[in-house]
Amino acid sequence: MSSQLEKLQQKIGYLFNDSSLLLQSLTHSSYAYESSQNISDNEVLEFLGDSVLGFIIADYLYSHSRKLNEGEMSKLKSTAASTNTLALFAQKIRLDKSLRLGKGEVKSGGRKKKTILAGAFEALVAAVYLDGGMEAARKFMAKYLDAFFEKVDFHQFFINNYKSALQEYLQRENYPAPIYETVTTKGPDHKKKFVIKVSSRDQVLAKAKGVSKKDAEQKAAQKALKNLFGKKLRTLNEDTFLIRRKND
Repeated sequence: MSSQLEKLQQKIGYLFNDSSLLLQSLTHSSYAYESSQNISDNEVLEFLGDSVLGFIIADYLYSHSRKLNEGEMSKLKSTAASTNTLALFAQKIRLDKSLRLGKGEVKSGGRKKKTILAGAFEALVAAVYLDGGMEAARKFMAKYLDAFFEKVDFHQFFINNYKSALQEYLQRENYPAPIYETVTTKGPDHKKKFVIKVSSRDQVLAKAKGVSKKDAEQKAAQKALKNLFGKKLRTLNEDTFLIRRKND
């Protein structure tokens, strides 16, 4: 086994009995496609890992935050299993260094792409599960979930998506639903930048720039909420936040 794979196992704290599972979890479809050999990529493992992760996160939340309702737990679960969060977990163990990517994918910056990193991390979870069982996978994930949720006081905060939270807030205050409009679009097709404004009652609540309309809309909603809630708002990851409950 290569020294790179040995280092990765040391970093994640799990030694594989079947090293072929580890290797498959690190093999992107672009590498398998370019190979002259019959190599299995990590897409099936990624599919399995998504389900294994979902169960582990749900079980973790049930054990640590029983005072939350089903909706709040669902939002926390979605955040912990999001592409942004899983890519962050992958970066912490420098998973990009061990990935097997095709030459074209390497040239296009594949080792930094969040979708590839998140997919590989899901595949790695599945590989641990297949090699050592659910308890091994649970133990592997425990340190990441502990670190991710350490700043969450489950008794004082709830979690939400920026756009949905802004809409819920405006509805609760009997204001019209937010309207998102494109202010400007700049740059070539492969590298466009969008400026979006969000308004309600003909009042502009915020403007923000993003690499896509969806990204800019999320950032505009985030700015609007920060203006409304100030220090009560705490960011959990790039697209999710915590906000203090009204009765605290």
